[in-house]
Amino acid sequence: MTTGLLVLVAAVWGASAGALLPRAAYRFSVPSDEPWRDRCPDGHPLRGWLGAARCGTCAHAGSPPTTDPRPDASVSSHAPDTPSGVLLASLTALVCAVLAVATGTRPELAVWLLLAPVGVLLAAVDFRVRRLPDPLTLPLAATALALLGLTALLPEHAGHWRTALYGALALGAGYYLLYRINPGGMGFGDVKLAVGAGAVLGWYGWPTVLLGTFAAFLLGALYGGALVLARRADRKTAVPFGPFLLTGTLIGLLIGAYTA
Repeated sequence: MTTGLLVLVAAVWGASAGALLPRAAYRFSVPSDEPWRDRCPDGHPLRGWLGAARCGTCAHAGSPPTTDPRPDASVSSHAPDTPSGVLLASLTALVCAVLAVATGTRPELAVWLLLAPVGVLLAAVDFRVRRLPDPLTLPLAATALALLGLTALLPEHAGHWRTALYGALALGAGYYLLYRINPGGMGFGDVKLAVGAGAVLGWYGWPTVLLGTFAAFLLGALYGGALVLARRADRKTAVPFGPFLLTGTLIGLLIGAYTA
């Protein structure tokens, strides 16, 4: 398969997977003290986790939006806007395309393409409500290690499963230490996500782990500094770190894959 065709296939996969994320993003985007949403934005029962944020009933013209004032209503006044399917599809397609460019035809590309939509979903949820759901972070780490273990059995791979395992343990332990030192600046969800990030980065070795970790903290610091300069936050304002952890992981992964 030529590089151009490979990138095209990866982008189509990313767009298709990303288009299915809005419902999950909507259902997961609730504060940490609230259960996952089980109704669409217009108040109808919502089943399943993939697809549009609104249910089939909403497709009929004249479906009125819910105005339920109860505290346990499915849509609260502080609920964030649901990211559009176009945005999530475009972002996931871009991530998958650049991963294909960097990785080429090596078998680990299949792992990166399977994990990419989950990473985009996690970033979308954390950016809106500062929450990294356990049903996403914990399976992400386990799936990454399991799939990379299978990839290590295939010819032409460019990584090491044992280093991926050690990277997962090391990055998870490092983030846990930061969480214990400053719980207000680092959530426990970041610790769980770091386990999966360490596995992905560790596949290409310790330099990739260090690079991805450094990129995450640098991006987070730049974002926080920009908010302070724009007077939209102060030094004590908490910002979601998950999107920067994921972006730093992507940067490290791209460089690690390209140089492998």
